[in-house]
Amino acid sequence: METETAIKVLIADDESIVRKGLRSTVPWEKYGMEVVSDAPNGRKAWEAFLEHQPQVVITDIVMPEMDGIELSRKVKEAAPDTKIILLSCHRDFEYAQQGMKLGASGYLLKTAFEDEELEEMLAKFQREFAAASESAAVKDKETDQGERLSTLLYAWLNGHNDKFIGEMEKRSGQDRTFNDEPVYIYLIKTLGCECSWPDLLKQGTSHDQQLCTGMLIPYGEERCYCMLPKSKANAMESLLVEHKSELAKLQWARRGPLSDTEERLEAFLALHKEAELEKAYNVSKSDWPEAIWRAVKLLHDNPSAEWSVSDVARQVGLSRSHFSILFKKAVGDSFVAFQYKRKLKLAKGLLRDTHLTMQEIAERTGLGDSKYFSKWFKRCTGETPSRYRAEQKDNRHLTDDHPPS
Repeated sequence: METETAIKVLIADDESIVRKGLRSTVPWEKYGMEVVSDAPNGRKAWEAFLEHQPQVVITDIVMPEMDGIELSRKVKEAAPDTKIILLSCHRDFEYAQQGMKLGASGYLLKTAFEDEELEEMLAKFQREFAAASESAAVKDKETDQGERLSTLLYAWLNGHNDKFIGEMEKRSGQDRTFNDEPVYIYLIKTLGCECSWPDLLKQGTSHDQQLCTGMLIPYGEERCYCMLPKSKANAMESLLVEHKSELAKLQWARRGPLSDTEERLEAFLALHKEAELEKAYNVSKSDWPEAIWRAVKLLHDNPSAEWSVSDVARQVGLSRSHFSILFKKAVGDSFVAFQYKRKLKLAKGLLRDTHLTMQEIAERTGLGDSKYFSKWFKRCTGETPSRYRAEQKDNRHLTDDHPPS
């Protein structure tokens, strides 16, 4: 059972002897720490991270299913303040630096490190967490809530657990500023801006900060969700327009008014899907006509479906010829070419980032069976899907600056 006040530690290594050794030989209590879970591969470690939300992750670099570099990237994206220690063999030394670039606090050679090295790091973490706790005590309530909610929202939006739902209901019920009003949910996007939305609020007046006393939830470095009472929506719009005059790349979208939990969850999910679509195609919703945006969203949300030009044109209320002309003008590709590129990009992503079989990938991309998919992929790229997957797996263990000899 986890100790409530202990600093939680997660260990990930595919060698059982390493995991057991770290659990049993390190004096965790001395540093106010507790090992809450250990995992034999990166995928299980990521699941354990989402469940336990440890403050310290100790991970091997080379592991099956998900390596330590990818695990570190996902952990830092979900919870930037997590401390990460990389365990490396001699042959991994050159590209351990990739993990350092992602924000790992240090790395140790498994074949050579002394207990003192690890314990020095743990003592340093203990001091840093203590200092952070003292600092957090003087932060205002909303910032603290946002940091906690950020990880829970990330986990919920990515289908890992539903803890965000209960936390959202609890906090909105406790916060008197909501006063049982309907709410608006904003997604504020600061890509290309000099700082994040929470930082902009900190630099503003106390009035600016009071606008977000409901719920402020950072999501990575470039997005922030804000849920606030309907009575404050006009003031929020004014504040966003004011900042927009200084930061041309600031963008936002909103949903509301929303009266119940189900509506609010649907709004969070809709805003998230819209932002992911913009990210995938490197556009904002305002860049394309509404009909074209709806068409691309239809394709994006139904990757296995085989849509014809006529099907999609009918769905968005345009004639086939008008849709084709408008699509090419807005997107830069014909509908057929866009479909081709979309399926190829999706297939490459599934080969690179998952362990799905060729048949499963064929089904998810709407390309029939594995035999047809393999022929299609080779015709498009000049290499088989298996070879592409193997190359991507090899490349994942290399850094740009220091390829292994």
